[in-house]
Amino acid sequence: MRFTEIETFRALMRAGSTRKAAALLHVTQPAISQSLKRLEAQAGMLLFQRTGGRLVPTPEARALWTEVERVFIGMEAIEHRMRSLRDFGTNQLELSCYPAFGLGFMPRALERLKAHRGDRPWPQVSLQVLSSKDVRDRVTKGLSDFGLMADELPLEGIEHSTFARFPGVVVMPQGHALARFKCIQPEQLAEAPFLALNPEDPSHRGLETALAERGAALRVMVQTPYAASVCEMAVRGLGVGLVNPITALDYAERGLVVRRLSVDVFFSCVLALPAGKVLSTTARDFLSLMRQQLAEDEKRIQRYLR
Repeated sequence: MRFTEIETFRALMRAGSTRKAAALLHVTQPAISQSLKRLEAQAGMLLFQRTGGRLVPTPEARALWTEVERVFIGMEAIEHRMRSLRDFGTNQLELSCYPAFGLGFMPRALERLKAHRGDRPWPQVSLQVLSSKDVRDRVTKGLSDFGLMADELPLEGIEHSTFARFPGVVVMPQGHALARFKCIQPEQLAEAPFLALNPEDPSHRGLETALAERGAALRVMVQTPYAASVCEMAVRGLGVGLVNPITALDYAERGLVVRRLSVDVFFSCVLALPAGKVLSTTARDFLSLMRQQLAEDEKRIQRYLR
């Protein structure tokens, strides 16, 4: 029994004549008649009585109709699901992000996603702000669609690329003695209490190397793993620090003073993806919007560095 014959049966039950059934299926009347003949032969019973140009279903046909409708309801549900997947993807986002980008940048990117989707359904979003190690572990296990992490960890077992790479910026409170300079020399940082990222951070090591070449050393007042903590302490007047500009942007709008450093000490953000996993349409779209947000943030931070 072929599916086309079941389609013919359904069309005849709905239309009541071969002419109308042919119109429903966009085929000829003889094609409908032949298909019905094959179906009745295979079923071994009469399914329609021919009465006055109409086809009247037999009791057996009505019993069969119930089962056929169940099949077609299932088919329509499958077609609806396929259209939904085509238009909206799986409609969920599992995101992991280290704090440097997770506290300010990702909420801005999600705001952009909301504007982009308009009246379309909002995806189920999980944003986990974690240490870079935990981000890597979740991505490795396939628990996240993708993650953003710092570049100081091994990257075996995941697919990865550089999402962002910027020279660090010096942050300080308003009214600080260094605020009058447009560009800070490394040795000037040795003159003030310093809010440092942890010693294992590549930027910390890079800054210490730059100072050592000039015969100077940092006067570390507080060290922390998080750039957001450095910025928060700088706003409160505890000292100066060196952070990535994306985190600095979150606080520049609260009055944090941001200045260039005369030497480049780079901060890199790694995009990590589960090995061999294909991104959903929703995840791909959001990643594209994240790149747009990154470009916008880069322009905005430049206004504070003039």
